Amino acid sequence: MTMRYPKYAGSFYPSNPESLLAMLSDFTERGLKSDDILAIISPHAGYIYSGMTAGRVHSLLRDAETYVIMGPNHTGYGMPLALSTDEWATPIGPVKADDEFIEAMPKIAVTPDEMAFAEEHSLEVQLPFLQYLHDDFRIVPICMGLQDEESAREVADEIIKAHEESGKNFAIVASSDMHHYLPDDECRRKDEIVIEAIESMDVRKFYKTVYEMQASVCGYGPIAVAMLVAEHFDAKAELIHYSTSGDVADKSFVVGYAGIAFTL
Repeated sequence: MTMRYPKYAGSFYPSNPESLLAMLSDFTERGLKSDDILAIISPHAGYIYSGMTAGRVHSLLRDAETYVIMGPNHTGYGMPLALSTDEWATPIGPVKADDEFIEAMPKIAVTPDEMAFAEEHSLEVQLPFLQYLHDDFRIVPICMGLQDEESAREVADEIIKAHEESGKNFAIVASSDMHHYLPDDECRRKDEIVIEAIESMDVRKFYKTVYEMQASVCGYGPIAVAMLVAEHFDAKAELIHYSTSGDVADKSFVVGYAGIAFTL
């Protein structure tokens, strides 16, 4: 098994393990985990911007044997629906892929391919939160270059089938920021509309909203997969924390961050 070394330690988050752990301690809270939290939507910007929102929602996520981490493909590299089987390293240490869960996936739509992950930040930044809050888990990283509804349904089906065949206790982290590069008040207003569509648990409505608004929500495919898997298990969506980069930087040109939990 090959290793994917951290690409964004030192830029999106600290490369020094002690500094990283101190930052994670500031952003998260122990003792909030719920066995009923099947999936979360978590942002993936630099921790100084989105870490508070990511930490709040990660603090709720249940302990699981397997975390399916999904992010959008920002680079265009690799297969359109890519799966990593590498071991992933962060400054805190390595995490193995869940070979058993991956083996149980049909891999009809989703293709093993490391190239999609080489320069992609959206999955890497979620890992330290998982490492800080959970012990003894494995990961199934999925990178979505295709984010249409049909692709989201195919990915959700593969995850559900792998769970049924492997019997693994799993949870989902869907990595996405919300609207990009708008004035703070406009970003908040537009994000509220998208968040309401997610909370409706109506995937068709969610896609209609994203497309009609031409919403610059980068990980709408992973969000849809989380909604579909959550729907399969009769889970409901709830906004846990919201912020924008304008909370710590210039309010004239912001990115929105939503932490959403799917509760059984």
